[in-house]
Amino acid sequence: MENKVLLKVEHLEQYFKLGKRTLKAVDDVNFEIYKGEVFGLVGESGCGKTTTGRSIIRLYDITGGSVYFDGKRICAGIRPYKYAISQAKKKHKANVKEYTEQYKKETENISDQAILDAAKKKLDEATNKSLEELVSVVSENTKLIQSARYDHKNCNKEFAKFEAEIVDKKYLPEIEKETDEEKKAALMAEYKKELRLAKKSRIMNKIQMIFQDPIASLDPRMTVHDIIAEGLIIRGVRDKKLIQEEVFRVLRLVGLVPEHASRYPHEFSGGQRQRIGIARAVILNPELIIADEPISALDVSIQAQVINLLNELRDKMGLTILFIAHDLSVVKYFSDRIAVMYFGKIVELATSDELFAHPLHPYTKSLLSAIPLPDPHYEKKRVRIAYNPLASHDYTVEGPQMREIRPNHFIYCNSAEFEQYQNEIAALDKKKK
Repeated sequence: MENKVLLKVEHLEQYFKLGKRTLKAVDDVNFEIYKGEVFGLVGESGCGKTTTGRSIIRLYDITGGSVYFDGKRICAGIRPYKYAISQAKKKHKANVKEYTEQYKKETENISDQAILDAAKKKLDEATNKSLEELVSVVSENTKLIQSARYDHKNCNKEFAKFEAEIVDKKYLPEIEKETDEEKKAALMAEYKKELRLAKKSRIMNKIQMIFQDPIASLDPRMTVHDIIAEGLIIRGVRDKKLIQEEVFRVLRLVGLVPEHASRYPHEFSGGQRQRIGIARAVILNPELIIADEPISALDVSIQAQVINLLNELRDKMGLTILFIAHDLSVVKYFSDRIAVMYFGKIVELATSDELFAHPLHPYTKSLLSAIPLPDPHYEKKRVRIAYNPLASHDYTVEGPQMREIRPNHFIYCNSAEFEQYQNEIAALDKKKK
């Protein structure tokens, strides 16, 4: 695993309007995924895992925050900036009202013109100062809104421009040096072909998704060949022979055979359909795969096969994987680091070994206590830990935030809880010694 950050999620928000109410499906989520690692995202159904994955791949326009892929911002939300402007306007309005009332109170029953002029001057100065603060906040956040909108809209165009520049640097010096007309013409034809593909490149081609339900995510009216080849066609590949070779290559890569290419999705089992979904995701040679509970709809024996396949592809293709699941035992086997999500927020983040050795957040302990083991003696004694956020936390005095309890182990807590967790982890370390 490299230390290069491939995906960076900053203050991600994904809100949905439900009539007059707002559903905060994802609220202020932050994490980084390093190149070559498997990052597990776990939590109960409805906690916001899938919404996080879909927001990263831009199936949803995010409400707030930013997502960076390979150093480039690919998603940007503007709600926080609009909110800051709205709050600044409210504050200015309240200030003006307060200053005006104070002026009226101070000048009531006063006839001395000098005192009245001094009070009016004081009112104007205070009002102007408040107005300057408002203008500063509006100006700053307007620039941030424009920047966010530009990056969100033009990230693919900028990436295509960057790719085209790479092709130019690769081919143009060689074409200029070449003296043989036939070789020069062949180089020029190859250059034009590569340039056309580069101009159609999209940074989102580097991110692909494997969906939870394999039958719902595959078009029943398309053959397996057409489903897998669609990404290449959209990218601008026209050579039918090359497309067929690539389809057959990825079919073999995921454990299927070329003869399957002419069939339709309904002719396959659940595990085979998921392999088709994986083949569709890897044909464009992506750098990041978002696997949204890819094994939850499969039988237990097939689950192991799909996980082993993803492991093989990770090694062969150097993939980075965001693995979304609610089965912690699978995530432990497959992931390098794990983030535990509850109610739209990440409550604990650590390496796989650290999280299972030292679970600290009450919700993490609750999830781990629910893992069944094939041992009847253990199962008789296993105690389920119930998580009640109202009983477990008191945030009336101080709100929670992400804090690092030990290197690369983060907890969502306030100061009092942080001290409690430190004592708990110190006691565990002392017990092991």
